[in-house]
Amino acid sequence: MAHLIIRCPNTIVFAFSIHLVVCKVQVSVDQRQRLAMSTERLNQSSDRIMESRRTMLETEELGVSILEDLHHQRDSLLHSHKKLHGVDDAIDKSKKILTAMSRRMSRNKLIVGSVIAALVLAIILILYFKLSHH
Repeated sequence: MAHLIIRCPNTIVFAFSIHLVVCKVQVSVDQRQRLAMSTERLNQSSDRIMESRRTMLETEELGVSILEDLHHQRDSLLHSHKKLHGVDDAIDKSKKILTAMSRRMSRNKLIVGSVIAALVLAIILILYFKLSHH
């Protein structure tokens, strides 16, 4: 029986009969490099995930802070809105009071004018009767 020896790169060669050749493959340098690269990629991906998580948490904190600010601004606007309605009501009330005062003033002027006119008419009548009877 003849033996055949086959040389394969990065392998250990076993010689058996011509009918049977078995090559046992060692973990090659290339496979080690690929494993190291895969491990490095996995580590980089883990680092990117951690950085993304940190960024997400910072963004969430910023969002919460913004929402709190918006809530305070909303409360402030609602408070201002209530005060504005109170001022608007006071202005309406003042307008009604001023309108009523203006009407009273006009009525008082009419009454005073009427009284003056009546007094002038009475004085004229008194003078007329005094002068015409003498």
